[in-house]
This record gives sequence, structure tokens and C-alpha cells, in this order.
Amino acid sequence: MEASSTSLKRLKFGKLKVVRRHLLQRYEHQPFISCLAGFYSCRWKRYQRRRTEPGKCCCKTRECVFFPLLVGAFCFSLVFLYMWGEAKNDYNNFDWYNYGNLGFWFLWSLVLLIVAAILFMYITLLLIGTFLVLCFSVTALFILSVLWGDQWKTVRLSFQITAPYLHIGAITIMVLLSWPVALHAIRADKKVIQVIIVGPYLAILLFLFLIPLGMYSPCIREMGTLGPKPALIGHRGAPMLAPENTEMSFQKTIEHGGDGLETDVTISYDGVPFLMHDSTLRRTTNIKEIYPNDTAENAALFSWDTLQELNAGTWFLKDKPFSCMGSLSRADQTQAMNQSIYKLSNFLRLADSQNKLVIFDLYRPPEKHPYRNSWINRTLDVILNESGIKPHLVLWLENDMRSFVQSVAPGFQQTMGSKAPVEDLLMDNIVKLNLPYTEMSSEDIRKYTEANITTNFYVVNEPWLFSLAWCSGAHSVTTNTVHMLKNLRQPLFLMTPQQYNIMWILTDLTSVLLISLIFALHWWRERSFSCCAHDGGLTLESGTYNKFRTELSDMPAVMT
Repeated sequence: MEASSTSLKRLKFGKLKVVRRHLLQRYEHQPFISCLAGFYSCRWKRYQRRRTEPGKCCCKTRECVFFPLLVGAFCFSLVFLYMWGEAKNDYNNFDWYNYGNLGFWFLWSLVLLIVAAILFMYITLLLIGTFLVLCFSVTALFILSVLWGDQWKTVRLSFQITAPYLHIGAITIMVLLSWPVALHAIRADKKVIQVIIVGPYLAILLFLFLIPLGMYSPCIREMGTLGPKPALIGHRGAPMLAPENTEMSFQKTIEHGGDGLETDVTISYDGVPFLMHDSTLRRTTNIKEIYPNDTAENAALFSWDTLQELNAGTWFLKDKPFSCMGSLSRADQTQAMNQSIYKLSNFLRLADSQNKLVIFDLYRPPEKHPYRNSWINRTLDVILNESGIKPHLVLWLENDMRSFVQSVAPGFQQTMGSKAPVEDLLMDNIVKLNLPYTEMSSEDIRKYTEANITTNFYVVNEPWLFSLAWCSGAHSVTTNTVHMLKNLRQPLFLMTPQQYNIMWILTDLTSVLLISLIFALHWWRERSFSCCAHDGGLTLESGTYNKFRTELSDMPAVMT
């Protein structure tokens, strides 16, 4: 009986000890760490701190090494995804470049965007694959920087539009980071460690608060100062709606209200100027089927009778050169399949009948071509004598023999393809500049406008880039997307300085309030635990408090 009574007492005492441990056990409600643990181990439990004294790092050495690697992979993937997302305006150029090297058409640009987006989501969710994302992002950035370095100019231009919103995003990230920063800083047992943690954080935060003082965007402007909407010139017509450089393509541009038509002119072996961008006929005709042995031959070395035999539209329905091509109606598909190579004279007659501006790149024929040295004369003959187009509708771009062209066709609008001092342009009677959009500068546009020299930028497809050109004062743009940009009633991201100042100040004040509350919350929690330790009869002197917290952390978890 006495043994039974002793066992009962021991059992009750054991239960009391379990209850005591359960009551004293230290659990942390740490969403950030719980989320990390959940994603990596799929164990979604309350985070329990073990064997960690205040002021000590809670991570193992390999975890300390892995975290910067994780952050680096995230940053590189973010930079690449932003860069490639803003490069959407030139996806077709990227795919065309790959076509020229690989020999077949494929939407590599879209694949690269999808892969980048998937990997960015992958690293953002903290799943396995940090090394893969880091290697992909670094390699892709390096290759694009070497082969397509101009895209960094596009990124720079995009900052003029997105900077106000990137500023808000950066402040939001700093607010989110304030939770782990406050947690570790307040628990640190040395002032030096606290300064090391909080100092850089506050420095970056202060920099972000003040960066709008040096920010510039042409779309932040006073009411009533915005210039007219830039004119739209169809790049090879409307290449998203019809096969490029065909009659159908230019008709589509006219139907959608385009102000001008852009094309490329080559001269056939028997002296007929026709429209063709590529040096060969391989991409935009069915020459592989008709003349399979001549696919690499220069387009200018074919006679016009031979060129008329080729179909210039079936490739469009087969290859679908643009990822965002809308579904064509049955009538449009039938029309596209029956397109042929377009003569320059017919192109000019169409433009003249609709009173549309024309601008074209004129390609000099290759060696041993009969019109190698008379290419400009032959083209002028077609423009002045065969087409009957009004001279003022022609934007003459070719720089060779410009003085001669001015003497025989004084009505042409002389256009230059590069920037030059205003004095030199006026001396050559230049009235328009035709520039790549990467050279866009509101200051230069204003300078040329004051001298009555207008500017056209190519190839502008994205609404944000067109908005930037509009805000910068561009007179016109060459675009693949006349059907889309025509619907833009005002620039995207347009706001007054007063509106931006309100947005900036509210963002900063809100972030200061939230960060202060987060730091105060962590300080209050630590102080509350300290008070509980005092109430339990424990002293905080000589490290006893640290020992108490460590002992509590070492107690085994009791599942209820």
C-alpha cells in the first residue's frame, strides 16, 4: 500500500513538472522565421527558440553563408526580370537576330521572359534552386550586356517613367525588412552589434526618403504644358496585323489612323525598286519551296519577274512573328496568304492617295549589280516620275548624294539619321531627325524644336515608352503597334508635381509610422518578458536572466 501511495505521489509530481514546463516553455510568434522553416522543411509549427542566448546568432554557420547567397540570387533575378520586362519593346528584334543566326523562327524572347518569371517566383518563395537562379541571372545579364548592351539604355529610360513607383516599392520592402532588423537589434546584448544592424538599415532608409529630391521624370509636369500626341508611323506597315512590307500591312496602318508609312527599299537586278527589309528572301517569302537552292542569295540579285512568283504572306501565318498577335479573322487570313512582294511605285501611290508621309531605308545593291552606282537615281526616277507622290510627303533619309537630291527634288523633307549640332543640320537643310528611341532626350528634343527641327523615334511599341516620347516632346514615332497606341488618350504615369509630392510625403510618413510601431512592438515584448522574469523572483544581474531564458529554451516541447 505504501509503495502504491509513493507511486501515485510520483505520478502526480511528474504531471506537475510537465505542466510547469509547459507553462514556462518559451514560444516565439515569429512569422518571418516560421515562413522560412515552413518553405524549407514543410513543418508549419510555432517557432521555438532553443539553445540560443540573447545577443547570439540563432543561425548555424552554413545558414549564415547561405542567406547572403539567397539574397544575391534574388537581387540578380529581380534585376534581370526588370530589365527583360522593360525590353519587351524590342522582342521582335531579338527574335529576328536569333533567326539570322539559327536559321529558323522561334519566339525566344517570350521563352526567356517566362523562364525568368518562373525562376524569380521560385526564388521569391524560397524554394530549392538558389544556385540555379543565381547562375541563370548572372549568365543572362552577362550575355545580354555583351550582345545587346543597348538594352541598359532602355532600362535607364524606363526609370524616368517608373522611378516614382519604384521608390514606393523600395520603401515597402524596407518596411517589411524592419521586422527582422528590429527583432535582432533589440535582442543584441552589445551596443556595437545593435549599431551594426540598425545603422546600415537607417542609412538606406534615409537615402530612399530623400532620393525623390534628385528624381526627374518628363511625365511629372504642370497641367497644360503637355505637347500634342506624337504622330504614328507604321513600321513596315502594321506587322502585327499583316505580313510586313506588303500592301495589306500598309492598308492596315491606314485603317487604324496611322500618320505615315515606313519601309525598306531594295532594287531588283533589272532595276525595279521593291520593298524588302532582309538581305535575303528566306524569312518573308516562300523561296524555300520555289527556289530551294537560292535561299541565301541576295534579294537584289533576282529579277522582278522572279520576285513576283513568290508568296510574301504565308510565312506570317506560319511563324507568327509577334507573341501578342491577335487572332486574325478568316478574311484577314485569306488576304494575308495571298500577299506578294510590293513595288515601291505602288507603295508611293497608296501613300499619296491617303496623304500619308513616307520614310524608307534605301539599300545599295551589292557588287556586280547593274544599278550599283545608279541606285539613288533610279529611286528618284520612280518617286518623281512613276509614282506622282507629292514631294512634301517624302522624308528623304539617305545621306549619300544629299546635295544632288535636294537639287532635283527640293520639296522632299530632308531627314537625318543621327544627332548633329543644330548649325550643321540647318546648313544641310535638315528638318527632321530619325533616331533610335535609346537616344531620346527631352533636352535635345527641346533644343532641336527651337530650331524648327522635329524628331522621330524608332521603334516604339510599348505604351510606357510611347508615353515617355510624348512627355519628352517627340513629334512622331515609328511603331509596330499603331492599332494599340492610337487608343492612348494621354501619357501613362502623367501627374503634376503637386500630386507627386503628396504621394512622396504620404509614403515616407506612413513608412516611418509603421517602422516605428514595429520597433516599439519588439521592444515592448522584450520588456514584458523581462518583467515576467522579475515577477517570478529571478534577478537580471550577472547573466542570470540569460541563463533563465536559455534553460527555458532547452526544455523539451510538450504537445497539448
